[in-house]
Amino acid sequence: MHVSMIELKAALRRCFEASGYFVGNYEDAANMILWLEKHGLNGLGELDRAIAYIKEDKEKPLSTVIYEDNTSAIIDSNGRSALNCIAASVDLAHAKALECGIATVTVHNCHNRMFVLKALTDCGRRGISAAAYWQNGSRVVSEHTVAIKSGDRYPSYSEAVTNLASLETNAADKQTLTIICSSRVDLTTSLQQSKGNSNACYVSAQQVATNKEYSVDHGIEIDETLWAEINKIGEGILVENTERSRMGAGGR
Repeated sequence: MHVSMIELKAALRRCFEASGYFVGNYEDAANMILWLEKHGLNGLGELDRAIAYIKEDKEKPLSTVIYEDNTSAIIDSNGRSALNCIAASVDLAHAKALECGIATVTVHNCHNRMFVLKALTDCGRRGISAAAYWQNGSRVVSEHTVAIKSGDRYPSYSEAVTNLASLETNAADKQTLTIICSSRVDLTTSLQQSKGNSNACYVSAQQVATNKEYSVDHGIEIDETLWAEINKIGEGILVENTERSRMGAGGR
């Protein structure tokens, strides 16, 4: 089904507010999804995979800073979705880079890490070069890297799929995201299209910009089941949770 950008954003904000996201957090979460979708990076598909974690976030403890110094930090997200916690982690790396020139923030136990792209893009537009790296999978591992140059409007993104036999992995790396920000170094030089790997995917900053032009012209298509699920969760903020509300009063 076809929905407008405004309608989708409003539904997403209700969904995250009903899921216990704080003011500001639910705005960030909605914008992260819309950004991926608008730029041809399957934001709604990522959301579909994130729904289970979104429902559970309310019951999980907030992110915890395990270690911090002037140029680095280690954060435990306690199994939360990146939609709920990653914007603050990127902001921390950004602030440290402004102060010290370069900073690294490592986030553990974080799901749906693809949503970091929007927050990194904001860093680039604010004059900070930024990059992030993470892995998905066990037997077959996909390695994801995103980077944006200081002052640029769009990031580049790569995904390379590798058989576990040719890649050493650590159990601690699972659900881990590494964020690097710098006010002095161009971090995009570390993001290269993988060569000799038929499973590699590379999306340039120029392609990301072109994808946005297409979505602006053609609008957004969303699966009806996902749309219904977003609105079902969002009903939690429309009416008080009473016997009458559970019978459907105030629903869509």
